[in-house]
Amino acid sequence: RVFRGLPIGGRPVWIHLPVARVECQRCACVRQVKLGFANPRVSYTRSFARYVLELCRFMTIQDVSRHLQVSWDVVKEIQKRHLQRKFSRPRLREVRQIAIDEIHLGRRGRFATVVLDLERGAVIFVGQGRGVEALKPFWRRLRASGASIEAVASDLAGGYLAAVERFLPEAVHVFDRFHITKLYNEKLTALRRELYREAHDVLHKQVLKGTRWLLLKHEERLDAERGEPERLRRRCGSSASLATAYYLKEDLRQLWEQPHKTAARNFLTSWYLRAMSSGIRLVQQFARTLLAHAHGVLAWYDYPISTGPLEATNNKIQLLKRQAYGYRDPEFFRLKIYALHLTRYALVG
Repeated sequence: RVFRGLPIGGRPVWIHLPVARVECQRCACVRQVKLGFANPRVSYTRSFARYVLELCRFMTIQDVSRHLQVSWDVVKEIQKRHLQRKFSRPRLREVRQIAIDEIHLGRRGRFATVVLDLERGAVIFVGQGRGVEALKPFWRRLRASGASIEAVASDLAGGYLAAVERFLPEAVHVFDRFHITKLYNEKLTALRRELYREAHDVLHKQVLKGTRWLLLKHEERLDAERGEPERLRRRCGSSASLATAYYLKEDLRQLWEQPHKTAARNFLTSWYLRAMSSGIRLVQQFARTLLAHAHGVLAWYDYPISTGPLEATNNKIQLLKRQAYGYRDPEFFRLKIYALHLTRYALVG
């Protein structure tokens, strides 16, 4: 047999070795003798595989294949075998706090559901699709591992609510504060769009035009040099409902800045009453949703966790996908996601 060995300088090294074959007289099976320096059914040595893995920490698969003068598939297969050995079944026994969210993988509505261990920052599950069905394999593995989950962070999606309530009834379900703020921002954007459509005065329309990002910005982040505070005051002054919705948005941030849970509950009740008395339909819809999920919102004071670390991991996943111009092998892509938390340098594919 011929094996690829470690290169000497820039020169490739090939090892030609006659490998003995033995036959079992009882069952008539013929097998090759095991070799200490190479795994079965591969054409390279273990030292060569280790060298490839070391290069893959700093270089793309394409660069490694060109440097070592081997095919792209050989380098990819070495990396995939290594990832399968380390990450095919992530350990779940020590997991205590998790975050659940979905990511968009590309066109045609392809989604994946990702579960993150918040204490280690490691992805522990990647499921195809989204919702309850995507998480079923994870619940089975979690139950078999004997892990004791204390808290779960997610958005307000109905599928996650039902899944956590069914499979982790003892865990504290914390609704992500950033998704709640995002939901209110969507209502605020819809209100501005509605006011723009209803405006009959051209001057009024000009005032409302271009205010979306000003309304979504936090008050302290408005750029005074560009006149953003003055522009925002002028636009809010032209519409009482828009001004009310904006200042309610700013007040909502204080929900997560109270000294304790009881104070936060009192603040939430006060904010809800102010929102309902505003007479703004979209704001009232959000206020009802917030009050209906008050238990999970206030659970932040028991476990101050969020899906923020998972959002950062999602950004890394998108970068990983873009750098490789997509992945034809879904299993390889999934294994690369499991190894993201160990990435110290460039994300290479």
